[in-house]
Amino acid sequence: MEADAPSDPLTNQFGTIDDLAHDLGSIQDLAARGSWRAILDKVARARALSLLRNPHEQLTYLSFQVLALAKLRRFNDASAELDSLQDLDGPLYRYQSYPTVYPSRSGSMVPFCLRWLQALIPVKLGQRQVGLDRFYILLDFVRSKLITKEKEGISVNIWKKREIFVINAIIGHHLSNKEFSVCLDLIQHLLGPDSSNPILWSKLGYIQMQTGDLESAKNSFNRVEALMKEGKSDELLSEIEFKNLVNRNKAMVYMVGKDYVSAVRELEECIERDPMDVVAINNKALCLMYLRDLPDSIKVLENALERVPTVALNETVVVNLCSMYELAYVNHSDIKRTLSSWIARVAPDDFDSSCTRI
Repeated sequence: MEADAPSDPLTNQFGTIDDLAHDLGSIQDLAARGSWRAILDKVARARALSLLRNPHEQLTYLSFQVLALAKLRRFNDASAELDSLQDLDGPLYRYQSYPTVYPSRSGSMVPFCLRWLQALIPVKLGQRQVGLDRFYILLDFVRSKLITKEKEGISVNIWKKREIFVINAIIGHHLSNKEFSVCLDLIQHLLGPDSSNPILWSKLGYIQMQTGDLESAKNSFNRVEALMKEGKSDELLSEIEFKNLVNRNKAMVYMVGKDYVSAVRELEECIERDPMDVVAINNKALCLMYLRDLPDSIKVLENALERVPTVALNETVVVNLCSMYELAYVNHSDIKRTLSSWIARVAPDDFDSSCTRI
């Protein structure tokens, strides 16, 4: 009697994410907590014990390993792992190359995260042009997928989000080099006359501000507010997130005009709606500092770190807090050491502790 052909692990019904890949739920939990060293240990153990039986599992674990190495700023090690791969679009990484393992599946098994990291790592290693070229290649790849999915009548929501994600990254790289015209071209390509994406309209406003075009920035921000009143957001934001985005945009205009009192008023509305809005918290503290109210500006950031450390604990907030300590206290070094000790106990593995500037 012939043995049954193996079933396709990706098309069978599975009860938990662990049925998709070995102990995947645990790895995702560790990633959410920023426990990147523990992820490296788990990947190494799974490989040593030969627990990854199928090709897609090996690629999934490799993606988490490279991501963990990148988060830990071990970019050379991450690059070495990526260099061990063959052509990501080659037959080695296609389901149909393994018909006995995936009897009813075709296409690429490469996680999008891996393609993303392949573009990101060269930038982190100082190879800016290589990384930027790869980001543009990735953008072409995403757009080709959008066209294919639309022709097939398949939902394209996830690929639209990936397109925005990649363009935001490209814009970030160009902004860091003050290449504003390129950024404006990229974002206006996404923003058609009927676009209802408030995040992109806001980003356009911020870029226009950096070019000194305050009137155009105000028009972009007004478009965001109009979308909120019309209830249009492409389902990207909750009602609270949308309202806070509008308030933060207004606050930014006030900050540029040095009307810090009005900016604080807008930001306090954000914090009242969402006490975890770390952008509003950070900007409120900056406004208070510009108003020469250092004690209150420090209190705003300290209270945020105490109340919601998992959200507020990022390098920008800590850099700003340490700058305020330096302005406010003669013994700022001792205060920053206390802060640094607290960070060491609660921060995720990828937190850059050098931002305390001790």
